[in-house]
Amino acid sequence: MTTNQPPDTPTDAPAASAPLAPLPAPLSAPPPVPPSAPWYRRAFADLSPLRDHPDYRRVWTGQAVSSIGQQMTSVAVSVQVYDLTGSAFATGLVGLFSLVPLVAFGLYGGAIADTVDRRKLGLTGSAGLAAVSALLAAQALAGLGLVAVLYAAVAVQASFFALSSPARSAMVPRLVPAHQLPAANALSTVSMNLGLTIGPMLGGVLIGAFGAQAAYLVDTVAFTGTLYAMWRLPAMRPQGPRKGRASVLDGLRFLREQPNLRTSFLADLAAMIFGMPRALFPAIAATFYAGDARTVGLLVSAPAVGALIGALFSGWVSRIHRQGAAILAAVSAWGLAIAAFGALHNLWLGLLLLAVAGCADTVSMIFRSTMMQVAAPDEMRGRLQGIFIVVVAGGPRLGDFESGTVAALSNPATSVITGGLACVACVLLLAARRPAFLTYDARHPTP
Repeated sequence: MTTNQPPDTPTDAPAASAPLAPLPAPLSAPPPVPPSAPWYRRAFADLSPLRDHPDYRRVWTGQAVSSIGQQMTSVAVSVQVYDLTGSAFATGLVGLFSLVPLVAFGLYGGAIADTVDRRKLGLTGSAGLAAVSALLAAQALAGLGLVAVLYAAVAVQASFFALSSPARSAMVPRLVPAHQLPAANALSTVSMNLGLTIGPMLGGVLIGAFGAQAAYLVDTVAFTGTLYAMWRLPAMRPQGPRKGRASVLDGLRFLREQPNLRTSFLADLAAMIFGMPRALFPAIAATFYAGDARTVGLLVSAPAVGALIGALFSGWVSRIHRQGAAILAAVSAWGLAIAAFGALHNLWLGLLLLAVAGCADTVSMIFRSTMMQVAAPDEMRGRLQGIFIVVVAGGPRLGDFESGTVAALSNPATSVITGGLACVACVLLLAARRPAFLTYDARHPTP
């Protein structure tokens, strides 16, 4: 495989002329950490994809660094908008200006990724994101003070991300063999949650010391790792039967006709719509714990901390073959943890339960991503990743609406408890309607 080249193999020539990256090996290969290994090796995240595959290592490192930079930029934009307007509503609009392009361009980004060289699309998207960060730095240094410029930059940034993210995700099965995909997806959650935890903290320190322009400049420089990793990749054209232009509707029809993949998406939606009380955290901080904004910050960060811990101790995931059952078990654990969080009004216990929910979400995401990458044909992976972006972007917003509506009709505690239990009920319904999902075997994947 191209990914097995030694680290010192020269590949500095433009990769457009490189041979097409092959499809991954079958999932039947043995796990890289033998059962006889010490317990701490089996428990800790499996690093073999980083160790064995230089291309994947460069992509992972570049994305980890750029994720931290992007979170710094996110904090800097919010700080700038609030400083200019003094309005929480205006600051909240930043999320809306990013959400609309994510949903609008996510689907089309997936369709494009199933048509063109994914390496080129990922390279273009990363270059665009770096350019937007550079423009944000320039406006901050120039002291423009125009909120409209910040809104426009956020929208363009989200568009570049939505167009290129499906391509980057669809590359992973071509960078590591199939039996290492669970480990690779676990490592991806590590990089994502490192960005979510470290990025805002570093951004706050830099902004406080040197201003918003410092965060933007660091983010711009951070993209060099991703650009270099994309440049070194071989060509990543979709493999499989070509039927002209890739259609978004074909991707949606494919998902509708594949019961296992469809069930994995529905399980994720159940967790995000019914078991995501994020919008209630300010009210919960005040009514449950008589807390303030610092309490809200703890509640927001607790699931990310749990997700990071779950990813760091994910060495066991490569040994799980009944991935459908694992997804439903993880989503059920999420729902039960959220319901318990709503019923028990002790702050430290509540933070622990939110961390447990975040850990369960990581487990679910690892297996859902692996199922989508292995069971779906290569020529459909981009469009499925595009749909996944829409689900991830839109699901929590629907969850905000659901939890807020129920809380307005009753109270925050009732909303959280019923939402968690509704999530579990949805899992039971999915298991009853699709019993074959419980027996899904990753060694013999069927979409």
